[in-house]
Amino acid sequence: MYRAYSDRLREKLMRLRHLIFETAAELEDVGPLEETLKWGQPSYLTKQSKSGTTIRVDQIKSKPRQYCMMVHCQTSLVATYREFYSEVLRFDGKRCIEFDVEMDPPEDALRHCIELALTYHRNKRRDRLPF
Repeated sequence: MYRAYSDRLREKLMRLRHLIFETAAELEDVGPLEETLKWGQPSYLTKQSKSGTTIRVDQIKSKPRQYCMMVHCQTSLVATYREFYSEVLRFDGKRCIEFDVEMDPPEDALRHCIELALTYHRNKRRDRLPF
């Protein structure tokens, strides 16, 4: 799945993959992730619990030194990410956090963004419950 990427980019994408799995393992009720290809991109789904939205990772084709973590564009996730992390993360549109291969992303912010994606549907359902 990651063999087609350059060594440096593969290293960064594998680190991102590791953070996704590590974050999922720390979250209650998320369950195991399914790793698959969607649109030719490594993708991570909470298929069993259905607690979150799909996370995809890939190189940005128009920017060879950039890679990204993407979520579904019809979620409110990137807007939420912007509210929390506009000072430390770069975004593209409604679906993408961009990273440069020469820099390490801020891990705490990135872990929080991953957590929000992996619990997106669960949190939406909880917001609808009367208290």
